Amino acid sequence: MSEHTTFAEAEEFISLKEYAEKAYLDYSMYVILDRALPHIGDGLKPVQRRIVYAMSELGLKSTAKYKKSARTVGDVIGKFHPHGDSAAYEAMVIMAQPFSYRYPLVDGQGNWGSPDDPKSFAAMRYTESKLARYAEVLLEELGQGTVDWQPNFDGTMDEPEVFPARVPNVLLNGTTGIAVGMATDIPPHNLREVVEACIHLLDNPKATLEELCEFVQGPDMPTDAEIITPRADIVGLYKTGRGSLKMRALWNFEKETGDIVVTALPHQVSGAKILEQIAAQMQNKKLPMVADLRDESDHENPTRLIITPRSNRVDNEQLMQHLFATTDLEKSYRVNMNMIGIDGKPAVKSLQKILSEWLSFRTVTTRRRLQYRLQKVEERLLRLAALMIVYLNVDEVIRIIREEEHPKPVLMERFNLVEMQAEYILETKLRQLARLEEIKIREEQEKLEKERDNLNKILGSAARLKTLVRKELTQVAKDYGDDRRSPIVARAESQAFNEADLISVDPITVVLSDKGWIRAAKGHDIDPTALNYKAGDSFKLAVPGKSNQSVILLDSTGRSYAIAAHTLPSARGQGEPVSGKLNPPNGATFDGLLMGADDQSVLLASDAGYGFVTSMADLYSKNKAGKNALTLPKGSKVLPPVVVADPENSWVAAVSNEGRLLVFAIAELPRLARGKGNKIINISAARVQSREEFAVAIVAFGVQDSLTVYSGKRHLTLKPTDLEHYRGERGRRGNKLPRGFQKVDKLNIAEK
Repeated sequence: MSEHTTFAEAEEFISLKEYAEKAYLDYSMYVILDRALPHIGDGLKPVQRRIVYAMSELGLKSTAKYKKSARTVGDVIGKFHPHGDSAAYEAMVIMAQPFSYRYPLVDGQGNWGSPDDPKSFAAMRYTESKLARYAEVLLEELGQGTVDWQPNFDGTMDEPEVFPARVPNVLLNGTTGIAVGMATDIPPHNLREVVEACIHLLDNPKATLEELCEFVQGPDMPTDAEIITPRADIVGLYKTGRGSLKMRALWNFEKETGDIVVTALPHQVSGAKILEQIAAQMQNKKLPMVADLRDESDHENPTRLIITPRSNRVDNEQLMQHLFATTDLEKSYRVNMNMIGIDGKPAVKSLQKILSEWLSFRTVTTRRRLQYRLQKVEERLLRLAALMIVYLNVDEVIRIIREEEHPKPVLMERFNLVEMQAEYILETKLRQLARLEEIKIREEQEKLEKERDNLNKILGSAARLKTLVRKELTQVAKDYGDDRRSPIVARAESQAFNEADLISVDPITVVLSDKGWIRAAKGHDIDPTALNYKAGDSFKLAVPGKSNQSVILLDSTGRSYAIAAHTLPSARGQGEPVSGKLNPPNGATFDGLLMGADDQSVLLASDAGYGFVTSMADLYSKNKAGKNALTLPKGSKVLPPVVVADPENSWVAAVSNEGRLLVFAIAELPRLARGKGNKIINISAARVQSREEFAVAIVAFGVQDSLTVYSGKRHLTLKPTDLEHYRGERGRRGNKLPRGFQKVDKLNIAEK
């Protein structure tokens, strides 16, 4: 502080922290109370209230002629709402759009936007507007002493603080808004349902939320699309005032054309955006079952989106479930019933609280209207009484007026009048003293006295007042109510296609080379040995399957891996290395290749003579590093996995390099997800480690199959009757094969 600054001046200085806090708090309270949140009484934000009031002041009732919207906006921003014209006009547009408001407050003429693009409305200099008929519900009682008034922003005129709404408009049209630190998202509701709930609560003040939800089934959007939120969730939403709502488009299948036709979209969803989302999926080849898309919406059919499936084999229900899950054909809406209550404070309210507070507001409004009317009736009766005095004492009255310098006090004293009556007598025109006027005065007096008595009765009885509120609510429902538009339907959760569902199902053969290069050839009738291989490389393994399956690989360490077959390169080239898709341990080679259904049984075994039965699903792994499938005893190696066609009635044949063959029922082997398994054929661990003896082959075959044993260039076919000699219990040594087959190379099921 300088030496020239006075103490009084110094007091005006406050810290920046204090100033910023106060300024921000003032701003936030302004936004909450005077901009973003609706009032429970009329369900309107200040800008909306000011637009409706300005239009009523311009005489733009529903029965009037349309006027340019620019005229209304000019009045709104010039008299009541000192903000930008575009903000005021946009608020006005939303109130005029039948696809935005359940019960529009403005009746527009011209381009007021479309459901596809709500912001495509024409400028205010082109459009014309007037109030919709429904706006009368808010304005009808405005000049009847029902609400408080406040000065406008420059203090030159008054505006209503709230409208005397005859229905809970806060629920009927809903609203969205973002204030400082809080937001509101109130969905629209059906007028008849809300009025029925109000009447029930009026008759039963202790009614439970569940009882009210018998009347208010749920929100009712200005669209024919379905609300698919479960009933329990809707009740929970009304209990807390917070939650979410889910809507789903309506569709049907036209047999004549084979097209899927979408006839109604969720609230505030654009058909153009839907087509864009579906087209993007088609472009990215994520929707091969859709052949064509088009928009046939017109004046008669506001929503008609055509989706043409690629063939009549496409499951339409499944396709639509995918589109519901991946596009705005199904949309979620946040619900946050935050509003300014009758106490002037913002709060999130339950349905019960909203209706009971509004009924309290409505009862007070009705009482004020009746009191205002009673006051007017009594004033009129006083004037009529003064007129009767004039009529009965006309000569005396005329004499006083002519002769007295100050006739008013003389009249008051002579005829025992109040000031207002004396003034009325002085203002009375001579023609009102005609003979017929007495009859009219007496008729009006009788009528007004009856009305006064009736008003006093209603004001003196809570039950009569309640009956009047109920009667007026019923009348509004009769005049403005309509049927529910958004049906509430229980639907299953939508499910997007997984990658496998989108792949065409074609027969393929997966081929693996000796150096670990993999590819997929179309069809099952190819010769993998005839394919082109890199120099120094050759064919190793092949397996037939389908393009929508995964190929399972088994490496020399007993780990299993999976690769989606549709991701494999074509066999027209030389393929690509498996190491590019998987991360096997160093030095590991791939010794097994499998394809089939998830429940397909597979026999895994090591050449130490141990093994077990597992399923294709148990061998599947999303991990690039694979998973442990077969545990190898010390010194042993993996034998090629064997597909078991009939796990209930198959046999297992195991043969060692020394020519011992053992046959037993496969049911004797355990079914495991992974592990070492049980002993199939008895070979000592020491001989396996020294590689003196080991299992050469283990196969699974049917009871009617024959086996062929190969030894060098010689082979021997063993028929089912011959195999009887080699049958035994699992884990035995087995019997020796005939002379000349002591050194076995391989064992196969004989071709029939």
